[in-house]
Amino acid sequence: MKKPTKPVVRSKAFKAGIATRSKVLGAEYVKRAFKNADEFSMPFQEIATEFAWGSVWPRKGLSLRDRSLITLAQCIALNRPNEIKVHLRGALRNGISKTELSEMCLHSFLYCGGPASLDAFHVMKTALPELEAEFKAEKKKKR
Repeated sequence: MKKPTKPVVRSKAFKAGIATRSKVLGAEYVKRAFKNADEFSMPFQEIATEFAWGSVWPRKGLSLRDRSLITLAQCIALNRPNEIKVHLRGALRNGISKTELSEMCLHSFLYCGGPASLDAFHVMKTALPELEAEFKAEKKKKR
């Protein structure tokens, strides 16, 4: 027989993290991230939500838009294509245009190198139509 589990008590930072993460990446994305997490990966989801999204992203020193640009640039520098795709979602939701994304990738060529910049262009070019279709469907649903 399984022991009854205690209800999880969430901190203010975790709750703020859910709100910020949902605003930036979309509520459905966040729900999927938690739904798809298992015993192995759930601790990462919880820590990322509480600390990154609940303590750092909501700080007043930078706008969410600025944080999205900075995060994408750092993902390009670190050559992290999966995270580029995730944070591209946030950048678009935070009002960053395709022109700004292209310019950021081009600028990254100077400081991160050609291969990292080229990979970022490729990831974004591939992901943009999918994300745009998702956002269009999301807007239709809200009507």
